[in-house]
Amino acid sequence: MQINSAKDLTVYKAAYGLAMEIFELSKCFPPEEKFALTSQIRRSSRSVCLNLREAWAKRRYEAHFISKLSDCDGENSETDSSLDFARDCKYITIQQHAKLTEACREIGKMLGSMLRNPTPFLLVDR
Repeated sequence: MQINSAKDLTVYKAAYGLAMEIFELSKCFPPEEKFALTSQIRRSSRSVCLNLREAWAKRRYEAHFISKLSDCDGENSETDSSLDFARDCKYITIQQHAKLTEACREIGKMLGSMLRNPTPFLLVDR
């Protein structure tokens, strides 16, 4: 399959799906978390996709591409930590936590692979 945009990347699709799942689950978080955990976990999970779009736009420059991918990885790790808080505060079940953190782990693996080998994604002037 030809990749025409960041939206075609498997990692983008996985990150988007995770962000949407977190959005739906976080609707049930208590009101006192509205400007704390709810806002934070939604922001970090969405930021993975947003940074992937920026990375894609900057793929003409390897250092910029890698920098934005590193941002993606950091946001994914932040989401994973927020999921731990959500579990320990009993806002999500242990089963939900396991499923969501496994998604974070898979996204992290894909990002790590891209970081180790960015060349296939870079634009090359011909």
